[in-house]
Amino acid sequence: MHNPWYATVVTLFPEMFPGPLGCSILGNGLRNGLWKLDTIQIRDHATDKHATVDDTPYGGGPGMVLKAEVVDQAMEEGISRQSGRKLIYLSPRGKSLTQSYARHLVSNFSGVVLLCGRFEGVDQRILDTKELEEISIGDYILTGGEIPALVLLDVCARLVPGVIGKQESLAHESFENGLLEYPHYTKPQSWKNKIVPEVLLSGDHQKIAQWRQDQAEKITQVRRPDLWETYIEKNKY
Repeated sequence: MHNPWYATVVTLFPEMFPGPLGCSILGNGLRNGLWKLDTIQIRDHATDKHATVDDTPYGGGPGMVLKAEVVDQAMEEGISRQSGRKLIYLSPRGKSLTQSYARHLVSNFSGVVLLCGRFEGVDQRILDTKELEEISIGDYILTGGEIPALVLLDVCARLVPGVIGKQESLAHESFENGLLEYPHYTKPQSWKNKIVPEVLLSGDHQKIAQWRQDQAEKITQVRRPDLWETYIEKNKY
């Protein structure tokens, strides 16, 4: 049996985990040992009696910065727990989290060690010496890296084999094929004068597949022209 995909979160707020990751399908995956999650409290690695983890930035300016030596020791603990894991710092200046990047993390690494920043961030020397990759979940600012860490782990954990029973479900989701997902309908056939498209009742699997493809293309064109351009470029030959 393969080792579970293993995530360690380095944070000042370990009580935020597993949070929603402990519920539903992902929670079942955790309990069944398909993936693993633990935390490291950064403050445990402070060296003074006040457990200081931050200091004022060189050059002046507002806010505080997480200290290099404290974060370094916390990261070393995480790295020592298992080899072959990707080191990531959740940061608004990082490259965007995408479905393809999540697949890369699950397919090519035994897990991740996630560093959650607070205040004005962390001493740059930590990012440089540990070679952390900076990843962002969007163009906005949150109070810390914990919520982005939860998002990244949700995206990744559901891709771990066995966590979601029907792998076919993943294949048709938004972004998996370069398109947004087509609409879904269930019973009753008529609701508030809105009728389920007739093609979905036909039993003709080929026509249904074509309708779903057409809908996915139309929705992507209107809502995400950037994705549509990329899709057309990849599929023009």
